[in-house]
Amino acid sequence: MENTNDTTGINFILLGLLNYTQTHIFFFSVVLMTFLTSLMSNIFMIMLIRMDSRLCTPMYFLLSQLSLMDVMLVLTVVPKMVGNYLMHIRSISSAGCGAQIFLFVTLEGGECFLLAAMAYDRYVAICHPLRYPILMNQKLCLHMTAGSWLLGGVDGLMQAGVTLSFPYCHSREINHFFCEAPSLVCLACTDTMIFEFFMYICCVLMLLIPVSFILASYGLILITVLRMHSAAARKKAFATCSSHLAVVGFFYGTIIFIYMRPKSYRSVAHDKVVSAFYTIFTPVLNPLIYSVRNKEVKGALRISVGKFSGEKKLSSLVYAENQYNP
Repeated sequence: MENTNDTTGINFILLGLLNYTQTHIFFFSVVLMTFLTSLMSNIFMIMLIRMDSRLCTPMYFLLSQLSLMDVMLVLTVVPKMVGNYLMHIRSISSAGCGAQIFLFVTLEGGECFLLAAMAYDRYVAICHPLRYPILMNQKLCLHMTAGSWLLGGVDGLMQAGVTLSFPYCHSREINHFFCEAPSLVCLACTDTMIFEFFMYICCVLMLLIPVSFILASYGLILITVLRMHSAAARKKAFATCSSHLAVVGFFYGTIIFIYMRPKSYRSVAHDKVVSAFYTIFTPVLNPLIYSVRNKEVKGALRISVGKFSGEKKLSSLVYAENQYNP
């Protein structure tokens, strides 16, 4: 094998997720439709939160950041995969590969901590409702959001920088549909055991610290809810938390399945399918879960649709009047 210490100008080969059989072409159509739906639904959620004054609260600000991360995540992975599939090419430059690793790790890590911040928001809202404006003020909300992006960015920068610093062998075929640090490290022509160990520790910390915080928050929420005497209050509290818990379950379930299993139980084919689920399909579930389970979001959605329908009807009437009264 020919080694090279300079990855500049090197093209890697993405083996991809789908072939060109009839079945895989159908799955490609599903992926493309899911990508477009995810993009539109998350952008619409961001716009709805910004435009409706009733949604100008810390909870919905954090939700808008979650939607922003989901938009960036699908844009990081799917367009390159779709372009390669349609043009029958599989190459990706080292710069493009590094960008995918950096953005992917930044967004996944940032979402881990953002979901923990959302759990704290629910804890304060249910356990300390009278002190909510003080404990969950705008400054703290901005600090938690910036911290989520920063921690994810630092992790992404380290993983992308170290991964691309390794010398790579003559064969540069990545058995994945996007550049992911573990898949790329397998091609390195040097001992990467120390880096893999620290990468594993980093992934464990990035997952377990937010998960522990979420479990502690919901443990305190559960204790508070069980002490409530009103059945209506308990129902409202559970309804408030159910959307966030569903998103947490989908996100952490797939991430833990991918990164915290022993190597002996891992399969490349299964990993690619699970990766497709949390990079392509999970982002489309988040706005759907919050719009279906949240009365405030549904109310804002009905008002926005009503305003749009009213404006469209008024425009039609004005146009018709102008036609008959030139």
